[in-house]
Amino acid sequence: MSEPIVLGGVRDARGTLDAPDADACAVACPPHPQLGGHRGDRRLTAVSDALAPDVACLRFDYGAWDEGRGERADAVTAVRWARERYDRVGLFGYSFGGAVALLAAAESDVDAASALAPASRLPAGLDAAAALDAIDCPVQIVYGERDTTAEWEPVVERARELGYEVEAMRADHHFVGQGEKVAGRVAAFLRRTL
Repeated sequence: MSEPIVLGGVRDARGTLDAPDADACAVACPPHPQLGGHRGDRRLTAVSDALAPDVACLRFDYGAWDEGRGERADAVTAVRWARERYDRVGLFGYSFGGAVALLAAAESDVDAASALAPASRLPAGLDAAAALDAIDCPVQIVYGERDTTAEWEPVVERARELGYEVEAMRADHHFVGQGEKVAGRVAAFLRRTL
């Protein structure tokens, strides 16, 4: 079961809440909105499906494009919305959304954060690798060894230095043909930590 959600806040961010009756919630940050990223992204929906019915998933769309600043604010708003309704809240995102998830986790009250093929920097100059230093919860980074789309190396390097969970996959940036495998890894981490 899914429910449409209006997140509130100063930006027009809206979402879909999957498995709303669960005890914990994962907030899902979509990929780059100017490149077609949205809450229906197949990687986000695959993770949501893998989490159900044990963990709810709030997949949301960003408000108007703001080079990462507003998108980070939308993720923080989504976490705040989820925190008002669930005892345990996590964040995850893919690509641009992976960076947004890490940046939002650095300034939010979350119990876990997972980034799939995260970009290390957003257009506004926001540094996802540096944000790892401010995150106070378990963190998982999953990346494709053949990814030539995102600059993931700084995030992976810093995550390893901090002792966070890092998983490499034989994949490109889009994890073509590996949707279930990726979803299983992210869902297993979020179930274990939430």
